Amino acid sequence: MANWSFAVSGAGITVASSNPVTLVFINPPSTVGIRVLRAWCSQAGSALTSQNLSIEFATQVTAFPTLTSATPAKLQRQNPNASAITGGTAGAAGTAGINASAEGAGTKTQVFADAFNNINGWVYQPTPKNCIEVPAGSASGLGLVLLTTAGTTSGWNFGVEFEEI
Repeated sequence: MANWSFAVSGAGITVASSNPVTLVFINPPSTVGIRVLRAWCSQAGSALTSQNLSIEFATQVTAFPTLTSATPAKLQRQNPNASAITGGTAGAAGTAGINASAEGAGTKTQVFADAFNNINGWVYQPTPKNCIEVPAGSASGLGLVLLTTAGTTSGWNFGVEFEEI
């Protein structure tokens, strides 16, 4: 059986003018887990001011962020299946969303943090042994979280590519 990959992403998004802000949140269902293959974050615009920003992967338990629903996109055209994860706004098990409007009161536990310049962007592409995995039926979801308030909140592109395991 193939482990198909999917992406949850946003392009040209205006993010909240607060920090932190969850850019992508994926909460696996009880039937499949996820393995993060790649993630990215960048900003596009004609009048950007250089700014160093902090970003992290974090797990979060309920109460989850309030999100814009985002259905995972297939990355292999030959994939006959939809993702086991659907779009959702509440961060519940089996759902994914982007661009949180509220962070929820659930505890965030940092997996790892990094920093980047908004003009250069950020890419996370781990070696196989360093992939972040969230097991099926986990009590927490995984978020890609911008920790620093962005000086310019418009024009953000971000996403997480994952495979179901």
